[in-house]
Amino acid sequence: MAYEKATFAGGCFWCMVEPFDEQEGIIGIRSGYTGGKAENPTYKEVISGDTGHVEAVQITFDPDVFPYKKLLDLFWQQIDPTDAGGQFKDRGPTYLTAIYYHDETQRKLAEESKEELVESGKFSKPIVTEILPAKAFYEAEEYHQDFYKKNAFRYALYKRGSGREEFSRTYWPKDRSHLRVSLSDMQYYVTQENGTEPPFENEYWNNTEEGLYVDVVSGEPLFTSKDQYDSGCGWPSFTKPVMDASVKERYDLSHKSTRVEVRSREGDSHLGHVFTDGPGPKGLRYCINSAALRFIPKERLEAEGYGDFLILFKGKK
Repeated sequence: MAYEKATFAGGCFWCMVEPFDEQEGIIGIRSGYTGGKAENPTYKEVISGDTGHVEAVQITFDPDVFPYKKLLDLFWQQIDPTDAGGQFKDRGPTYLTAIYYHDETQRKLAEESKEELVESGKFSKPIVTEILPAKAFYEAEEYHQDFYKKNAFRYALYKRGSGREEFSRTYWPKDRSHLRVSLSDMQYYVTQENGTEPPFENEYWNNTEEGLYVDVVSGEPLFTSKDQYDSGCGWPSFTKPVMDASVKERYDLSHKSTRVEVRSREGDSHLGHVFTDGPGPKGLRYCINSAALRFIPKERLEAEGYGDFLILFKGKK
């Protein structure tokens, strides 16, 4: 099946890229302007309100991997669909929400999805997000593309300050209750509540055995003993993840000092933080909670389905 396009207006397009960009099956995503009457509008012209455009994102996706229905579900979770005056702290018609359908199948699915949201009773106010036929989409200036990646700190400040992040947590909390059964209290506290275990009183801070560390929740590979070293901090420390794509990093603004949080990419578990006082060419120290990890000794890798990682220990005894 060929790739398809989806177009969503959800307020500030900076905040509408990250949630979709991380999903498997998303081929590309561009920030831009749609729904207006002028051709090739600039950012300044759009936010003035004179052109009639809204900020939007256009997503190229593989429907076999990430169906349009899943895109719709994710879209609703990013916005306040009851707000007829903008989105969060961004006010005015430029920031109104809408689903722009590209064909009749998308229109039908969008209408059904909206009706499901209405019937769910999640919101006491009417759902005002419109469902409209797709119009010309004009890509925004390069400065606005992938803003969350290129300006991570400013993006983190903006998203938190706008109220969007708190709104999402309130109305779309992640159901992780099933993990209460499979995780210990400390593992749950660390991975699901962004907690920190005591230093020097955790399982792997001084581990010297060879092997692979995986996410205790999802089992995805994260770090290896080859990159572990004793930093003296009392938690397992690593110079790098086993693969660059193993973890995701974001600014943590929950303390007075700004830190960079480390999370597992698939399981979205809180792992710890990364600092710039480590050894090696990049000078990084990944300070990770033992409670977020499960250690698999080298001799158990094959049996547990991680045999591909044995090559990392080739020649070691």
